[in-house]
Amino acid sequence: MPELTILGLESSCDDTAAAVLRGQEILSSVVLGQAELHAAFGGVVPEIAARAHAEKLDLAIEQALVQAGVPVNELDAIAVTAGPGLIGGVLSGVMMGKGIAAAIGKPLIGVNHLAGHALTPRLTDGLAYPYLMLLVSGGHCQFLIVRGPQEFKRLGGTIDDAPGEAFDKTARLLGLAQPGGPSVEEAAKSGDEKRFRFPRPLLDREGCDLSFSGLKTALLRMRDKLIDEQGGLHRQDVADLCAGFQAAVRDVLAEKTRRAMRAYLEENPAEPALAVAGGVAANKALRGALEALCEEHGVAFTAPPLRLCTDNAAMIAYAGGELLAAGEVSDMSLAARPRWPLDKAAAPLLGSGKKGAKA
Repeated sequence: MPELTILGLESSCDDTAAAVLRGQEILSSVVLGQAELHAAFGGVVPEIAARAHAEKLDLAIEQALVQAGVPVNELDAIAVTAGPGLIGGVLSGVMMGKGIAAAIGKPLIGVNHLAGHALTPRLTDGLAYPYLMLLVSGGHCQFLIVRGPQEFKRLGGTIDDAPGEAFDKTARLLGLAQPGGPSVEEAAKSGDEKRFRFPRPLLDREGCDLSFSGLKTALLRMRDKLIDEQGGLHRQDVADLCAGFQAAVRDVLAEKTRRAMRAYLEENPAEPALAVAGGVAANKALRGALEALCEEHGVAFTAPPLRLCTDNAAMIAYAGGELLAAGEVSDMSLAARPRWPLDKAAAPLLGSGKKGAKA
């Protein structure tokens, strides 16, 4: 990629982010979270998130430019998340990106948010195409063979809840703090993963698709049974429930990754690698299982730093740079998209509607 200076904008969910990238150097990365705005609701409220993005985007951009020491008129391009995501937030980012691009007369690049995650290992570790990607977060879970900035082959994904969503719901069921992933992992440290036997969904089905909704329901029923039998939950009960749940997620993802790796290696990549990105990638139990799997198959393992695994604008700037280098530029007709599958040839995982495939 040429040494272009690119402003990235990200506003697809509940983080308002702006970053300045020069080549592969992150000059600044600003993320303004909204956790306190949504805390009372047990999840992200789309209307509140959209309003917060509209209020904070200019502040995030100003901070990113000042930290980078780059005047706005010295930018070479603007890259913005154009989907998928909560439409109000995506629209805020797209309109802001259009305004800046028009004002300074520089190219505008619309970026698929999932592509931003999928290309992050090239930013952080310089991975060569093709590599196997496990995108595992609060809203998404997919196995992808990444062949280029616009060429993705989906091997499988979740047909209901994403793992991060399942962790969040589990934390709510057990009265733990949000976000649920770190809370469940911390509680599981003192738990016995063998006390409760949770199901391993879809392991009896061929392929790499995943399901975590039934696992969450099984935990709910076990929790209710304990409450009925003993009049409440003890601290050790919570720890053991978390440990059993985490072990089930780990086992399912490890086995499905094994299957995805088998399909990926059939392409005989010159430098085989598995990259894992998304907030759930920080879970030590999961990472340990995946690292062992890679060692077994002689595949390099990489996971970007957590600050680049969660939603951020540096990944959007980098993905925009790859697209720009490939000659892909958007214009002022760029539309915000609530749905935007990476693999357009694959059958929808979650069904379709008037606005197209969900994932």
